[in-house]
Amino acid sequence: MAINMYQATVAPCVRALTNLNAILGKAEAYTTELKIDQHVLLDARLFPDMLPLTMQVIIAGDIARGGAARLAGADVPVLEIGKGSFGELKDGVTRSIAFIETLKPNQFDGAEDRTVTWSTRSATRNMQGMPYLFNHVLPNVFFHVTTAYDILRQSGLNLGKKDYLGSA
Repeated sequence: MAINMYQATVAPCVRALTNLNAILGKAEAYTTELKIDQHVLLDARLFPDMLPLTMQVIIAGDIARGGAARLAGADVPVLEIGKGSFGELKDGVTRSIAFIETLKPNQFDGAEDRTVTWSTRSATRNMQGMPYLFNHVLPNVFFHVTTAYDILRQSGLNLGKKDYLGSA
């Protein structure tokens, strides 16, 4: 059975971002309940040389949106996402999900063998579609969503595995 690149891309990216949005909603409620300035959590890091929560969220959306677009042969939309509040971050994640959900299954036909090209801060990279999805896109999305989860958990937010995984 051939892999369905649409399902292998869209479903896990949308699920991860949807669960991230729910976690951000809990964090927003937590700051309100405890009367904590949102920036205490938005600027939190696991370690000084790691990016803060805001960037973990933005990068998760960027990777999911960009990866899905490239595999679908679509233009990668650039979204301006505010970093000043949980509301702005949740809006950015919602817009990333909305874009990914506009992609159609037929756009992914042949994506497993399509050469995908993208730029990083230091280089231009190329990979075939299937390794790009499984060795770059999904691991990066999960890394940044997990790191956002970990930052908030370490900051005292009552989160568990079900928050990360969401409902099946």
